[in-house]
Amino acid sequence: MKTNITTITDIKALKPVIKALKLEGKTIGFVPTMGYLHEGHISLIKRAREENDFVAVSIFVNPTQFGPNEDFEKYPRNFERDSAMCEEAGADLIFHPSPQEIYPQSYMTYVEVNEITEKLCGASRPGHFKGVTTIVNKLFNLVEPDRAYFGQKDAQQVAVIEKMVKDLNMNLQIIPCPIIREGDGLAMSSRNTYLSQSERAAALILSKSLFKAEEEIKSGSRSKAQLMDMIVSNIKSEPLAEIDYIEIVDAKTFRAIDTLEGDILIALAVRFGKTRLIDNLRLEV
Repeated sequence: MKTNITTITDIKALKPVIKALKLEGKTIGFVPTMGYLHEGHISLIKRAREENDFVAVSIFVNPTQFGPNEDFEKYPRNFERDSAMCEEAGADLIFHPSPQEIYPQSYMTYVEVNEITEKLCGASRPGHFKGVTTIVNKLFNLVEPDRAYFGQKDAQQVAVIEKMVKDLNMNLQIIPCPIIREGDGLAMSSRNTYLSQSERAAALILSKSLFKAEEEIKSGSRSKAQLMDMIVSNIKSEPLAEIDYIEIVDAKTFRAIDTLEGDILIALAVRFGKTRLIDNLRLEV
């Protein structure tokens, strides 16, 4: 459903637009992104279009969630392409602020969720989730959505944001949406563009390992140790893969589990060259 899209770059211009929508009683669906959109993002926008009167998308590469040695400057950006994709998918508004607009020189306030952020990506990327929760909180305050849509590929991010919304009594619903994969199984990510041809082929070991784990569980395997050994050896069989972490945790609390039962998450982060990719599989056992 193609729309005539509006782009707003400053907070002062955004506020009256949101206020008018609220006065009209229209529901707002919101998709926060860092741009360089792919079919995963588009699936979120289309879902928001189906469920709301008005759809807003933010495109903002958030500096506070990148570490000092991470890829903020190199993170892919193409606003013209992103804007056309948003319009084609049915978005009504793009909020595309500058870092200075979001974090003026006097800025000194941050939002933090504890415990759940200390594991997995939180352990290997210190300060990352503090940046995520701060920007998402700010965007929720600005856009005032009824529903916000996030991809399950970033499973820990979804859990952290759900916890923030619950703990701070925010008046909106978080809608987690399924991972969208390439035809060969690779989870879609803006960072996939960094991969060389050989790294791209090697990265398929991630989804292959997760799908094999799913088969083992569905065949009756309940040993966490055996499943971890299988996943680790499978990924290590790929010479270009450098494991950051592989964990099997409770999908809601992200606490370690001893036995495979209930709602579980198999989560992994692996580097191929300079590119760090994440993937996961959530299962009810």
